[in-house]
Amino acid sequence: MDPQLKQLMKELGDAINESLSDSEQISEVVARIKDGGYDIFLVLEATIGVSKQGEKPSDKTSLITTLSTNPEFKVSDQDLKFLKSLRIKIEEENKES
Repeated sequence: MDPQLKQLMKELGDAINESLSDSEQISEVVARIKDGGYDIFLVLEATIGVSKQGEKPSDKTSLITTLSTNPEFKVSDQDLKFLKSLRIKIEEENKES
């Protein structure tokens, strides 16, 4: 893939992630879910088709997937209980409650 296009797609992915994380509406709904006693995590993925202008889209059309490059890793008490039942230990420094 063209390095310039690759950089532009990264910028687009970053812009999408930033706009969603800055959304007051999303923040309000997430807060209401948490207020209801639930833990929540949100992972969004976008697939973007790219082809040169004037060319017909074909099987060679570039499909680019954007996904946050720095996902958060959170382990709840319920996760720890499940892992313990499988006799899997997790380091305490990785635990966030």
